[in-house]
Amino acid sequence: MLSAYEIGRKIKFLRMRKKLGLVDLGRHTGLSASLLSQLENGKMTPTLATLARISMVFDVGLDYFFSDRAKKSRFAVVRATERMRFPERADAPEPAYHFECLAFSAQEKGLQAYLATFESRAAGKATPHVHDGSEFLHVLEGTLAITYMDEETLLGAGDSVYLDGTQAHGYRGAGEGKARALVVTTMPRM
Repeated sequence: MLSAYEIGRKIKFLRMRKKLGLVDLGRHTGLSASLLSQLENGKMTPTLATLARISMVFDVGLDYFFSDRAKKSRFAVVRATERMRFPERADAPEPAYHFECLAFSAQEKGLQAYLATFESRAAGKATPHVHDGSEFLHVLEGTLAITYMDEETLLGAGDSVYLDGTQAHGYRGAGEGKARALVVTTMPRM
């Protein structure tokens, strides 16, 4: 029954991607090269504890070995006409920005991508928020003020910023017209 998951092939794939020999992997996991070879060749079934040691070395969850990612499609098209526009908060009377989810139809995403439009607010501070994971923002047009840990930075078209989402941050349009940006957030690393 476990052979259907091809655990050995997945271990070998991870090892080869990191360019590790069996002996090197053995040093990192505390397992013998012989045992690892048997696992990779499907001659032995690993225990959960053994898989946990291997998964820690390659920074993958145990689910990596039991899911069939090859059969799940990682290709999802979202047409411009299918996107919906949302305010930053549903209860905001005058939202500082609106966003559109760019990949809402994709399943099991490791990131979220948005197109954000920021209203021009010449004065005042951006409303701060926090979220798990990291964030990358690339300004497509206009001028954007981003506040990160109480310090404001101006970004223009073509500028980008990467930040830790667990720290307070916020945005406001700072130019004459609206600003637009591509925003990508990632899930937290376990």
